[in-house]
Amino acid sequence: MHYALDLRTFIFSHYFYTGLRIATGVVGLTLLVLQFSDLPTAMTVCIGALSTSLMDLPSTLRHKFNEMLSSVLLGTVVTLIISLCAPFHWLLSVMLVIVTFLACMMVVYGKKAMPLQFSALFVMTLAMENTTNVEQSFFHAGQFLAGGLAYLAYSMAVSWFLRSRIKQQVLAEALFELARYINIKADFYDMHVDLNSQFNTLVRQQIVLAEKQQASRDLILRDPRNQQDAILVQVHFGMFDLYEHILSTHTDYAILRQHLADAEVLTYLRDLVNKAAKDIESIAYAVTRKRASFASVSYKAEMRSIDAELQQLQQDCLAGKVSEEALDILRAAYGKIVDAIDMIQQLHHATQSVQGPLPVLLGKDMTPFLTQQKYQLGVLVANLRWHSPTFRFAVRAALAISCGLLAADALPYAGHGYWIVLTIAIILKPSFSQTKQRRSDRLIGTLIGCVATALILRFVHEPVALLGILFMATVAAPAFIYVKYRYTAIAASMQILLQINLVIPSSSQVIGERLIDTLIGAVIATAFSFVLPSWEYRTLPQLIKNVLKSNQRFLDASNKLMQGKALDDFIYRLSRKRFLDSMSELVSTLVRMLDEPVSKHRAVENLNQFIVQNYLVMAHVAALRMLLRRNAEGMPQAAVNLELDAATTHVCKTLGLAELVLDPAAPVPAPDAPAASPSAPVQQEGDIQAKPENWPAWHPLQQRVELLYEDSEKIAVNSAAIGRILAA
Repeated sequence: MHYALDLRTFIFSHYFYTGLRIATGVVGLTLLVLQFSDLPTAMTVCIGALSTSLMDLPSTLRHKFNEMLSSVLLGTVVTLIISLCAPFHWLLSVMLVIVTFLACMMVVYGKKAMPLQFSALFVMTLAMENTTNVEQSFFHAGQFLAGGLAYLAYSMAVSWFLRSRIKQQVLAEALFELARYINIKADFYDMHVDLNSQFNTLVRQQIVLAEKQQASRDLILRDPRNQQDAILVQVHFGMFDLYEHILSTHTDYAILRQHLADAEVLTYLRDLVNKAAKDIESIAYAVTRKRASFASVSYKAEMRSIDAELQQLQQDCLAGKVSEEALDILRAAYGKIVDAIDMIQQLHHATQSVQGPLPVLLGKDMTPFLTQQKYQLGVLVANLRWHSPTFRFAVRAALAISCGLLAADALPYAGHGYWIVLTIAIILKPSFSQTKQRRSDRLIGTLIGCVATALILRFVHEPVALLGILFMATVAAPAFIYVKYRYTAIAASMQILLQINLVIPSSSQVIGERLIDTLIGAVIATAFSFVLPSWEYRTLPQLIKNVLKSNQRFLDASNKLMQGKALDDFIYRLSRKRFLDSMSELVSTLVRMLDEPVSKHRAVENLNQFIVQNYLVMAHVAALRMLLRRNAEGMPQAAVNLELDAATTHVCKTLGLAELVLDPAAPVPAPDAPAASPSAPVQQEGDIQAKPENWPAWHPLQQRVELLYEDSEKIAVNSAAIGRILAA
């Protein structure tokens, strides 16, 4: 299920809460001003509040205040500048292009700056319709500032009262995405599902999961204050521990399918894992409702069936009908699933009360785990160069806006020409993929919104009923903006058309004008998406190197943790996070590249394999950690440490080789052969001689290390292939 698109969970989500908060604040403030002033003043205050609401996102109170205040100040400056230039058409056109360029350059500060960039463009397009003198321009900007500050005060007050609620909602979303991740894992036991495509699906979901987990970190790990916050912290860490355990359940599914294709045990395993996902969903649903979670899913039927199947397969194995290797893999996979179910039960308990001292990590500086946003002027200046993708986007957007202004002047009607400019600002994004998706959503959403509004105005005539529909559209527009923009486009079209109808009841022709303006804006944005493009394949070499470097750091941190050389798992968790972040950037780039023209696709199959193999490296490391943890008793520490050191050294060298072969012209040294595993007696503490082979986990350890070698070598092979294709 999708957390934000399922009605059962949507009404408890932060998306709905955000939409409701914004609608209540903007509409309420407008109606309040109308009691003491005229309609133009109320609409200016409304625009100030509405532009500020674009930055009203889930965040800590301090960050929210800074972000929204920056939006208020920037919007006020833009409003004043555009209003002063409005009486002079040529000067207005020049200033619109300059503001567009500067606003689009803000994209260099990353994803968090995107709402601020659009807020500046939104204010610019609405202010361009003002024809005022100098005194009126300052008064107009003051009204905008008052609306923005009033909404800022309102939003901060509401957010302060709901500060714990938003943490619960963001944590619940991460839990729902974990459940989806586990559902995908369940299908590996389905004989009708292709393994390669399923791995690609799993990796992409892992990236979504990592994004939601980061949002959870940013809110929950900042200043836990009370018992409710402590509960959320322990659920948060429990979620990460469960995620790592699930990651370690990766097994050789191909062997299971080869030897157990006709056995029902795989179906039972799939059903068992699906039930585990449903169990996690129930925890997430309880968290969204601010309640303790209690286990309601029963696994007994599937477990009994699997135990019976294992007994039968054991007899078949003795009779030579079933491979002993497949049976061992099956037992190990089942054992890990049972352990995961136990951890889910602990997660239920974690929602009920504080179970003990909070994790030791909270005593450290958590800054490296949290999203940091710094607006340094030097970063902007450094990107004022022709080869910078951000600079090229800013030029592209400025040219598109210029073309939109010319098109608006050429139309036989001029009352709503700014809709063309606004449509271009909404559709044209830094990447071709984002522009393509936004164009489709904008066109379809606007068409549906216009048709729906026409039907509403045809059959509904009571102002109170129209106001109720308008309020619902005002709630929906911001609620879906980061989930399903098509719904936002529908709601926004209904919102503006209903507002115009309530103010000017005879303006039925506006619906047709909006459709035409939207179509013109979409055509212009589409045409300019090919101007000075920054195709995604050009960034691939650096992104691949980032993945390989972060993978090596992750392996080194994992090795130190498994050997007990690290005091705690702080560095390990940080290295894993950075590895996932680098993977996320590469996967996102690949997905965007697939939306570009086919002629701009590069090494798609090799990139898919490269991403999957890096994912498997992380899965093998998680499995090794779990193996050592479960078999700590009697472990030959010296032999295990030698094995881990040899594996880490060899795999890191192989990954280093993968970096070199990205450049086909570079000389490529041959990788060292893996060090042989020790088989002779190894000196232990107290001069006790022990053979590593006598330790029951020794051979599983070696098998997992061999898989690690194989996947790292495949990474190097795919890296070389990608390098050749990009060079060609």
